[in-house]
Amino acid sequence: MSKQIAFTVCSLCFFANLSIDAAERTIETIAGTGSEALNEITSPLSTNIGNPFGVEVTGDGQLFICEVSNHRLWQLDMKDNRLSLLAGTGKKGMARDGTLAGLADLNEPYEVRVAENRDIYFVEMQNHVVRKIDFRTRALTTVAGNGKQGYGGDDGFATKAMLNRPHSIALDNEMLYIADIGNHRIRRVNLKTGIIETFAGTDKHKLPIDGAAVIGQPVLGPRALFIKDHIMWVALREGHSVWKIDLKNPRWQHLAGTGMKGYSGDGGDARQATFNGPKGIAVDAKNSIYVVDTENQTIRFIDGKSNAISTLAGVGPEGRGFRGEGTDAAQAHLARPHGICVDSSGNVYIGDSENHRVRVIREE
Repeated sequence: MSKQIAFTVCSLCFFANLSIDAAERTIETIAGTGSEALNEITSPLSTNIGNPFGVEVTGDGQLFICEVSNHRLWQLDMKDNRLSLLAGTGKKGMARDGTLAGLADLNEPYEVRVAENRDIYFVEMQNHVVRKIDFRTRALTTVAGNGKQGYGGDDGFATKAMLNRPHSIALDNEMLYIADIGNHRIRRVNLKTGIIETFAGTDKHKLPIDGAAVIGQPVLGPRALFIKDHIMWVALREGHSVWKIDLKNPRWQHLAGTGMKGYSGDGGDARQATFNGPKGIAVDAKNSIYVVDTENQTIRFIDGKSNAISTLAGVGPEGRGFRGEGTDAAQAHLARPHGICVDSSGNVYIGDSENHRVRVIREE
């Protein structure tokens, strides 16, 4: 046996025998009923939440939920199990700046992030803008986008710029990063100056090159962003892969996915795995990565030390539907999930979108 073959066999044995922390967790619904029709706002499990997408959890047990079907933003206080409507009227529209969030018509809120000062940032995908809710006044203001679909405005005020179906956002100190997926770019806004620029992407739509500079180079379908400790993780929807960027020295680092569409690779190096349209990403305290593999109806887990990949929830593409309440998450059925977040205890929250439920995968 050659040294190269022996190394490959040993590597496969190493990955196959890993004890992955993500195994054998239970899954259950914590909000939503399975219906998307507007109904009376009561308890979390009696209130309809149609197509939940982005979810964000804070250290004090507040879970924020983007509801796409009815154009609303929710807050679930998990300490007392109280659900409250934070923004949106249930009607599609474009509210003026200064409108109280609870009286504002929105247009498909996709993702939400909470700043250190507790201001709330969220994307209105179909209005092509990023908005902010002031924590104290609850007033709504536009942070980026002029409401027109397109590309333009770099090096000027972000509120004058055009975005094209922005999907994901992430905060890093005074910088707001935007997954401007319709333009195959990641844009960033200096929140002090209000100036926007392109951080990644060009008119060419290609997979990044491992080790290449980020600025001035193409990217293919940046769908989901997550930032922690000045590191950005990026899930590429059309690129079917996951990448990492050190924001202090921005170069692409390939973490997962070959770039080809598929569902494979569990038990091995995540770089050799395949995804199908990943649309959400989150990272825990151990730098392990959770990827919403949307069109495969699964949540994938990438170990932060070994880079081994496994399926945390869902059975694969054939498992689209609703099944598995209170049982092993790996045997559950999901329906095109999108959003994901992880709390300090390791519990994983997902927007199980077409099941019209927010579900939690409990840390055992």
